[in-house]
Amino acid sequence: MRSSVTEKQINVYFGKNTHAYEAEAQLIADISQGLSVKRGRVSNKDLILTLIQMIECEKDVIRLDIYRNALEMIVQRTPDDM
Repeated sequence: MRSSVTEKQINVYFGKNTHAYEAEAQLIADISQGLSVKRGRVSNKDLILTLIQMIECEKDVIRLDIYRNALEMIVQRTPDDM
């Protein structure tokens, strides 16, 4: 089963201030799409791990900021373990 994330779904997921985080939302959509092609299902844990790997390898400070913001957005939306 393949799940596709649309821009509209990302906007709903992250709320009204999406214009301030367009690059982050696009990055999350791209990662989600890539992971869904490989695995068929994408969890927040998958997104978090992928973003951490990207942060560890990136040298460009602007891209690092985008990656960190995207990671923060996902972590804030992830329910805590009970």
